[in-house]
Amino acid sequence: MLPEDPAEVVEIDDGDTLWRFDAAFLRSNWTCIWGRGCHGIEPQRAAELGRGCCSLGAELDGIDEAKMVSALADTIDASRFEHHSLARAEGIFSDERRVNTRVVDGACIFLNRPGFAGGAGCALHLAALDADESPTDWKPSVCWQVPIKVDWEMRADDVEVATVRRWSRADWGADGEAMAWCCTEGDEAYVGSTTVVESLADEIELIVGAPVAVRLRQALQQGR
Repeated sequence: MLPEDPAEVVEIDDGDTLWRFDAAFLRSNWTCIWGRGCHGIEPQRAAELGRGCCSLGAELDGIDEAKMVSALADTIDASRFEHHSLARAEGIFSDERRVNTRVVDGACIFLNRPGFAGGAGCALHLAALDADESPTDWKPSVCWQVPIKVDWEMRADDVEVATVRRWSRADWGADGEAMAWCCTEGDEAYVGSTTVVESLADEIELIVGAPVAVRLRQALQQGR
C-alpha cells in the first residue's frame, strides 16, 4: 500500500544528530521490483530493458569508495561480468575524476543485461553473493541505499539534522523531470510482504547505526 501520510515524521535524537524519519514510507510495503516490472528511470517505460535505476551510472562517494569499487571489479570473473573486457581495457569510471561509473550502451558498466549467461543484474551484487558477502560491502553506497535518501543540514544552533526519506523524481535533478516512472510514486512497487523498515533493516542500520535503528523500529511499532 502507498504511504498514507507523507508528512508523518519520527524524530530520534542520538546526541550528535537529530534523525528525522519518513515514518509513513518506512511502514509501507514498498519493495524493489527490478526484473519484475520495474520500468526504469528513462523517458519511456521500458521494463524489458532491465535497466532499473542504473541508466545514469553510479555517483561515487569520494576517492575511498572509488578505490574500493575499482579493486573489487578486478576480482570479478568474466563469466559474471558482461562488460569485463571493457572494464579491463578502459576502466570502470566515466572519466579521470573517478566520481561516476562508466555508462555503456545506456546503463552502468556493472549492469549485466537480460539474457547474459552469467546472470542479469549488477555484477558487483552477484559477485558479493557468490563470495557469501553482503552486496552493501561491494556496491557504491548510493546503489544499496536507494530508495532511502538522506538529507543533511546544520541548523543555526549547530545541531546536525538528518532527514531519512524516500527518493522522489526531484532528487534526480533535470533527469527526473523527463522520467516516465519513479518507483516510489504510484502503487506498482508497493507489493512487498513486509514493511520497508523490516525489508531494508540492514541498509537502514548501516545508514543510522544500530542504536538508532533499534529505537526507530520501536517508535514505528508504538505509532501504529
